[in-house]
Amino acid sequence: VARWEHRTRTLSKLFGSSSLACYCLGFIIILLNVYRSHSMTVAMRLQARWDLMERTDVFYVGVALMVLGTVLVVGSFLRLGFTGTFLGDYFGILMEEKVTCFPFNVLENPMYWGSTANYLGLALM
Repeated sequence: VARWEHRTRTLSKLFGSSSLACYCLGFIIILLNVYRSHSMTVAMRLQARWDLMERTDVFYVGVALMVLGTVLVVGSFLRLGFTGTFLGDYFGILMEEKVTCFPFNVLENPMYWGSTANYLGLALM
């Protein structure tokens, strides 16, 4: 959808502004993420349980991964803002300069790594 918008500017024309179109697409992405997270949780609850995974230390490793993942994802969002996080560059909304402070000074793609840590942590929990 973002590449299509970049080529055609159809959503920007439809919504009357590139910012409004970006916010609407971002909202849809958030809703799809909520659905994905719910589906992952349901799928994991339906799986057979391995006794090793019932240990308290495994649970706390999952909690630690979720805390780390949340710090990376939220930190990324706060640095990039809504349009920087949700494909604003495809709508012509560009940042003035490259973000190089935390968490981008720790990892190249902190939002992807944070999301991965969140889902691994959830699976362990």
